Amino acid sequence: MEEDLEAASLLANLPPLVGEAECFLAVLEQVSHAARLHKPVLVVGERGSGKELIAARLHYLSERWGKRFVKFNCAAVNDELLESELFGHVAGAYTGAVKARVGRFELAHGGTLFLDELSSMSLRLQEKLLRVLEYGEFERMGSSETQKVNVRVVAAANADLPALAASGRFREDLLDRLSFEVITVPPLRERSSDILLLAQRFGERMAQELGREYFAGFSPAAEEQLLAHAWPGNVRELRNVVERAVYRQGNARRVVEEVTLDPFDSPFRVKTAQASAVSGAALPMMPATAPSLLAHAPSHFSWQFPLDLKTHMADYEVALLRAVLEKAQHKQTRAAELLGLNYHQFRGLLRKYKLIEELRQ
Repeated sequence: MEEDLEAASLLANLPPLVGEAECFLAVLEQVSHAARLHKPVLVVGERGSGKELIAARLHYLSERWGKRFVKFNCAAVNDELLESELFGHVAGAYTGAVKARVGRFELAHGGTLFLDELSSMSLRLQEKLLRVLEYGEFERMGSSETQKVNVRVVAAANADLPALAASGRFREDLLDRLSFEVITVPPLRERSSDILLLAQRFGERMAQELGREYFAGFSPAAEEQLLAHAWPGNVRELRNVVERAVYRQGNARRVVEEVTLDPFDSPFRVKTAQASAVSGAALPMMPATAPSLLAHAPSHFSWQFPLDLKTHMADYEVALLRAVLEKAQHKQTRAAELLGLNYHQFRGLLRKYKLIEELRQ
């Protein structure tokens, strides 16, 4: 009983996994079942979606909770240093290795090793990792002495590992070994019902960090901003946006009226030629293959000056969206392709301009 309480206390001190969306609750249920086993687990999801928190939950809900939970980002170092970090080395193993070093696998003995950005690992090291998973043994760099460990590996990636394996850039046998259980973390845009719930939690925590008595919440306009955004950076991006808004709100008793989604947005922003090209590509411009839509969409505009550019551009985008939807026979995936966007970017624009309800009619 005391051990269960201690494990619960450790879980409570972790950053919260907050959400009520069905797809998110299903993931938590999957984690609870997988935590009971000692098999490797693969956690996949977009950047900022909470893969490390899922790995920590797997550890602290397991029988290994009393042992170490060791984390390492495989993309943080080059191949030689990665091998040393994971498997350790003996003195003289390479230039600068003046003394022996214990690797992350030995540090995690009896516990869990979380390997983030697994897809960045070289094929050579993937083979060595496979051996540890299969037999629980390895050699330190520069040594022929076999080390034995008992470690549960939880690996994470934000890449399509089966596609990488099919193209020869990831070992298929390692993928087979890791994919005993695959937990796919849903992106925030698929958990729209959780956005305001998470925002409120982040706002309360930031207010507490600033020494404020309470967090007054968001205005309807600010909530609209939060709900309309596509959140490519997922929960991490949402947390940054909310914390920035709370910190910038000078009066703690007033609600947050507006959030800044892009902290780099400024009339004095310095842009390189490459950045300009990228930002231009992100705009919902019509492809050259559909010039008739360009001619059709803006036909109702009258050029009267002075011109409110923001309002004009918003009207222009709405007209384009409606024209493309008509061209695509209201098939949103096809409409997104015509605009050079992915489906989720397109849905974000529909939410931004409140066109989703219009489509349902």
